[in-house]
Amino acid sequence: MKRTAYDLPLLLFELDPQADLAQRHLWLIHLLDWVRAPAPSVELAVERVRQFVDALEDDPDARARMQAWWARFIETVDLTTLLADFGFAPRTALASEMSERLRYKLLPSSPETIDASELFMLALPHEFDAQWLNALDRELLGRLRVLVALEMDGPSYWQQTLLSAITYCAGQILSTGFAPELRLRMSQSARLDQPFHALIHDVENLRIEVMLALRTPDRLLAAEQRLRERLDACRAATATVYSHFESEGISVGLVFRLRQLRERIVRVRRLLDCLTSERPVAEAAPLLAHLVGVARERRSLRALFSANSSLLAAKVAERSAETGASYITRSPREYRAMVAKAAGGGMVMAFTTLMKFALAALALSAFWGGLLAGINYALSFVLIQLLHFTVATKQPAMTAPAMAAKLKELPDQQSVEDFVSEVANLTRSQVAAILGNVLVVLPAAIGLSLLFLHLFGHPPLDLGHADQVLDSLSLLGPSVLFAAFTGVLLFTSSLIAGWAENWFVLRRMDSAIRYNPRITRFLGPARADRWAQFLRRNISGFASNISLGLMLGLVPAFVGFFGLGLEVRHITLSAGQIGVASTTIGLEVLHSSAFWWAMAMLPFNGALNVIVSFLLAFRLALRAHNVSGIDRSRIYRAIRARLRTAPLSFFRP
Repeated sequence: MKRTAYDLPLLLFELDPQADLAQRHLWLIHLLDWVRAPAPSVELAVERVRQFVDALEDDPDARARMQAWWARFIETVDLTTLLADFGFAPRTALASEMSERLRYKLLPSSPETIDASELFMLALPHEFDAQWLNALDRELLGRLRVLVALEMDGPSYWQQTLLSAITYCAGQILSTGFAPELRLRMSQSARLDQPFHALIHDVENLRIEVMLALRTPDRLLAAEQRLRERLDACRAATATVYSHFESEGISVGLVFRLRQLRERIVRVRRLLDCLTSERPVAEAAPLLAHLVGVARERRSLRALFSANSSLLAAKVAERSAETGASYITRSPREYRAMVAKAAGGGMVMAFTTLMKFALAALALSAFWGGLLAGINYALSFVLIQLLHFTVATKQPAMTAPAMAAKLKELPDQQSVEDFVSEVANLTRSQVAAILGNVLVVLPAAIGLSLLFLHLFGHPPLDLGHADQVLDSLSLLGPSVLFAAFTGVLLFTSSLIAGWAENWFVLRRMDSAIRYNPRITRFLGPARADRWAQFLRRNISGFASNISLGLMLGLVPAFVGFFGLGLEVRHITLSAGQIGVASTTIGLEVLHSSAFWWAMAMLPFNGALNVIVSFLLAFRLALRAHNVSGIDRSRIYRAIRARLRTAPLSFFRP
C-alpha cells in the first residue's frame, strides 16, 4: 500500500508495540507522512496532529498501545545521540564530513536502526516539517505529552536524556577546545582564563541540582547560570582564534573545527532551555524543528563548503586585494610606468611565442607536448615577475578583490564618485597594459622571426603551418569561446595565488626559513633572512604564474582526452603568434583575409580575457567580503555620467 493511502483508522489499527523494530519505525514514518499529506499546509498538518490526539483520547485501547509503543521506543532507541550529536561530524575533519554527507546523499537508509539520528532523517526529511512542528500550540503538546506518559516532575526520562546530551556535548567542546591547533591560536588572556577547564565540573553540578530540583530550586538556577557563563567564556575564547587568522592565515580545517565548536555551544544552550523551562514540551517542539533544519544541511555538500570556506575565500580575496591594488594606476607617472612594464612583458612573451613553436615542432604526444608548453609559459611568466614587468591579463583577477573591498561602504554620493574614479583608473590601467603588451610583442615576434630567418635560412614556420595559425586565431572561428575559457584559467590562477600565500603565512614558512637551525647552517643567517623576505614577497606571484603557465599548456591536453577540443587564447600569446605567422607569409599577408580576421579577433580576445577573469574574481570577492545590498543602479548611473562627461578618463590619465 502506498504511503499516501494511509488514513487515521488504518494507522491506529496498525499501531502494534509488539511488532519488530523495523515495523515499529515504519509505523512512525507512515504517521508523519499522513500528517504532511496531502499538501504542505501548516494548518492542515496541525489539525491532523490534533485529530490523532483526539482519537487516542477517545480510544483507551489505542492509548494503551501508544504508551506501550513509546516505552518500547525509548527502550531501544537512545535519543541522546539525536540531541547531542546530530548535525556534527564524528571527527572534526572536513574530509570525513564530506564523505559522510556523500553517503547520506547516495545511499538509502533503513528504518531498522537504533540510531535516533538516522531514524529522524528518515521520518522528518522535509523542510515543511520544521514549519508544522513550530506551529504546534502548547495545549496540543501538553495533551500529547500525557498520552505518551512524558511526566516532567522530578528527574524524568526526558530530563535524564537532556542531561546526558548536555554532558556529551560538553565533552566534545572540551576535547576541541583543548586541541593544540586551536589552543595555541587563542589569545594569551583566553589561555590564562582557562574557560574550558571547569566546563565538565559545571555540567556535573547542574546534574546534581536537577536531581534535587524539588528541594533546591534556587541552587538549580545558580548552577544553570554558571554553566551559561562558562559557555559564553568558551565561545569568547574561541572567537580570539579568528583574530589570529587575520594576521597569520587560515585553513578550512581549522574553520571547520571552530564552527563545530561554536555550534555545539549553541546546542547546549538550546538543551538547557528545554531542561530548565517551566514548559519543557513547548521548548521541545522548536528544538525538533531546529533539528529538521540541521537534517537538511546534513545532506548538503554545498552548505558544508559554503559554511566552511567563506572565511578562506575572504582571506584569499584579501591577499589578492593587497596584490591587486598595486596594478591600479592613478597618476600619469604610474600610467607611464605601467606601459613600460607591459612593454617589457611583451618583449619576453615574443621569445615565449618562438619557443612555443619550437616545442610544437618536436611533435610530442598531447600530454608531454602540453607539459613542455606549460613549463615554457610558466618560466616566461616567472621571468616577467622577477624583472618587474607585467602581463595585462594577469591583472583583472587580482584587482577585482581590491575593487570589491571598496564597495563595503558607499554612504553618500561622493563615495560613489570615488568608486567610479577607481573604475576609471582600473580600466585605464588595463588598457595601458594590453596596449603595452600587444604593441611590443607583435613587432618583437616579427623581428625575432626575421633574425631566425637570417640565421637558419628559413622562417620558424612553414607556409602551411602559418596559414593554419592565422585560421585558428580568426574571429570567425571558436576563438571567442576559447578566449572566455582562458579568462576562467586566469581567474583560477588568482585563486591558487591567494591560497598559496595564505598557506605560506599559515605555516609560518618565512619564520621557518629565517630561523630553522638546519636552514641557517646551510644558508647562513643573513642569506636565510633574505630568502625568507624574498619568498614572502613573491610567493603569490610564483604560485599564480606557475599555475597559469601549466594550465595554459596542460588543460587543452586534458580536455582533448575527453573530446572537448578546448584551446587557450591568451591575448599576448595570440598577438605574438600572428607576428611569427606573418613573417613566414611575408608582405603578401596584408592581402590575406585570414590575417585581418585574426587581427580583428585581438580586441575581443583581450576583452574576454579581462572581463571573464575580472567578473569571476569580483563576484567571489563580493561574497567573501559579505558585500550585499549594493545600490547598483546608483553606481551604474554614476559610471554612465562619467562616460558622458569625461570619456577619455577611462583611457588616459
